[in-house]
Amino acid sequence: MIDAALAISTGLLLGLLFFGGLWWTVHQLGDFRRPALILFGSLVLRTVVVLGGFYWVAGGEWSQLLFCVLGFLAGRLAVTWSTRLPSPSRSQETRRAP
Repeated sequence: MIDAALAISTGLLLGLLFFGGLWWTVHQLGDFRRPALILFGSLVLRTVVVLGGFYWVAGGEWSQLLFCVLGFLAGRLAVTWSTRLPSPSRSQETRRAP
C-alpha cells in the first residue's frame, strides 16, 4: 500500500511539474526573442523528466505505472483548477448588447 501511495504522490508531483511548467512557459513567451524554440525546448525537457519519472516509479510493474499516471492526471487537474481564469460576473453578461 505504501508503494501505491508513493507512486501516486510521485505522479502528482510530475503532473504539477509538467503542467505548471507548461503554464509558466506559455506566460513567459512574450519575453523571449525566439518563442518557438523556448516552447519546443520546454516540451522536450518536461517530457524527458516525466517519462524518466514514470520509468523510475514503475520499476517494471504495470500497477505502479498506473498509480503514477493517476497521480499525474490529478496534478493536471490541480494546475488546471488553480490557473483558471475568473468567470465573468452576471452583471457583465447582461450589459452586452445583442
